[in-house]
Amino acid sequence: MGPAAASLALLCLCSVGGCVPAGTTDKTQAEAKKARGDVPDILPEPEPEPTSPMSDFENSYNYVLSRLASMDQAIHRLDVGHYTLDVKVSQLMDRLTRVDARVEELEDSIAEVYQHSKVNRKEMGRLEGCQKGHRLGYKCYLVYNSLQDYASASRKCQERGGRMAMPRDRKEQEALADYVKSFFHPGNWPVWLGINDLRSDGLYVFDDGSRVSYFQWRRHFLSSQPDGGRRENCVAMSSDDGDWWDHYCDRTMNYMCEFDNREAL
Repeated sequence: MGPAAASLALLCLCSVGGCVPAGTTDKTQAEAKKARGDVPDILPEPEPEPTSPMSDFENSYNYVLSRLASMDQAIHRLDVGHYTLDVKVSQLMDRLTRVDARVEELEDSIAEVYQHSKVNRKEMGRLEGCQKGHRLGYKCYLVYNSLQDYASASRKCQERGGRMAMPRDRKEQEALADYVKSFFHPGNWPVWLGINDLRSDGLYVFDDGSRVSYFQWRRHFLSSQPDGGRRENCVAMSSDDGDWWDHYCDRTMNYMCEFDNREAL
């Protein structure tokens, strides 16, 4: 093709589609398209895609499922913790049961030791009464230089394995009067005897409950005994002459215990 033919072909193309010289920018091409009506002045914004009701339900359903799964895991952890706590409580209860059994054994041992201690205390008291006191036949008597009321004196004699002195006849009365007089000489101190009329006024009984059949009341024109009526219900022996006097039972004075003389049996 010669130069004339090429020029003619280029002219025909320009007349049909519009010639754009070489090196024309994109802006020039856009203006050309706009002039032909190919591109609108303002491009419309894309419309949002419509939301399906079914998709909202699925999202809510999945959220609820995830929350339920979390709660199930939490409940499982609580169950594990509760089981662990039950095991520890059961172990603790077993230990407490063993401790209770041990405590019961210790209490039994303590009670046994206490009982032996009481027996030993009584035996030691009896031996002391017969070694330090006055022996008379099958009995031993010991004066305790310790101020006690009648009830306390009776209890202490029993704790020592004896009882309060109970002269049952003239022989015992005279022997005890001599012993008490020598014990407190040259003073005059009364000592409790195991005699009282606490149950019924005028009905005198020994500390073991048996009735008194022999009496050694003081007889004097100025003060004869007993003279206390319902107020003075416990009997004491004076150390100077061995006579009996009735006194208030809550008065404190020395006392005398009697013990069995097993060596004479």
